[in-house]
Amino acid sequence: MQKKLRFILYSAIAITGVLGFVFPYKHPHFWWQKIPVFDAIFGFIGCIVIIIFSKWLGHRWLMKDEHYYD
Repeated sequence: MQKKLRFILYSAIAITGVLGFVFPYKHPHFWWQKIPVFDAIFGFIGCIVIIIFSKWLGHRWLMKDEHYYD
């Protein structure tokens, strides 16, 4: 089951990448929209940064010491 899900994930990433090269922006408004698959890469890196930051924030600020209520 895990191999099948991994195959589906990698296939979806590959298809998205290929479609980003096949159908680029017709009329880009900004210079970075001329870079193929930039939006997908930017979104992926943004999600990774959000996850890392939220884990750091949770460990540094939200979590209390083990003996906090003693």
